[in-house]
Amino acid sequence: MASIRCRRDPCGFICLLLTYFSVFYADYVVIQYVLIPAYSGSIWCTLHGSVFNVILLLLLACHSKAVFSDPGMVPLPDTAIDFSDLRSQSNRMNERGCEGWTVCSRCETYRPPRAHHCRVCQRCIRRMDHHCPWINNCVGELNQKYFIQFLFYTGMASLYSLVLVVSAWVWRIRSEKEDDGDKDKEGEESPSKHLIVAHYIILLVESVLFGVFVMVIFYDQLVSIITDETPIEQMKNKLMKDRANGAPPAHNTHTRKPKLALLREVFGRGSVLCWLLPLHSAPPTVGGISYSALPDYDV
Repeated sequence: MASIRCRRDPCGFICLLLTYFSVFYADYVVIQYVLIPAYSGSIWCTLHGSVFNVILLLLLACHSKAVFSDPGMVPLPDTAIDFSDLRSQSNRMNERGCEGWTVCSRCETYRPPRAHHCRVCQRCIRRMDHHCPWINNCVGELNQKYFIQFLFYTGMASLYSLVLVVSAWVWRIRSEKEDDGDKDKEGEESPSKHLIVAHYIILLVESVLFGVFVMVIFYDQLVSIITDETPIEQMKNKLMKDRANGAPPAHNTHTRKPKLALLREVFGRGSVLCWLLPLHSAPPTVGGISYSALPDYDV
């Protein structure tokens, strides 16, 4: 399935390569040009290197889970749907308590409430948030946890590398002021000095750009979970309000739940510490997430 998405979305494949390149480049610069020169022979070199690489490993693990996990695709029916009898089927859906189920004309399947069609994946995704090129996958009901974890560890790695580079740069400036070597020796070191400064600047720019970018998305993700409203649903509700001249919708499409319950639906019912690990979380017991290709009614 991942290879199919790569063929359908070349931009997503490029973003995947750019993500892995940025991670390995940051690790290379931090180890080779920050920790070894500034903290050589000190326990801080091993400590910072270990912590930074653990963060990167968790980042890559969460990213891989978000890429290869099923976001919550609605299964396709075994047989084609007869759309000529759609109106009577809709009435029976309401009678059987299947309100909110709709028909996707592109997938030609019945989809549960809060499911939306992705034009890139060409499938309906349960509680679809958006299609993210950085994971070359949709962010939906089953992989939103891994996507948020990926954002969290990317922000941590960006902040950590930013602090390390700034501290190493300050250390280098101080050591150069204290070192009054002859001009010949200084002239021999100037090429490597320019190379180190170039790596520092590139890593600083990368850390700031990625750090700010992922923290904004991380905040939006948490807000959408707490408000129990995906960006697609927010857009639809806004259009409904505009069409109704600012009047609120007649009813909500889903019931509001406590914030902690909403967070546990995404991150799992275990300990809060487990929310930081890319572990499989059991689905919520209420309003489960297992759907068949067809709702519970006669066809």
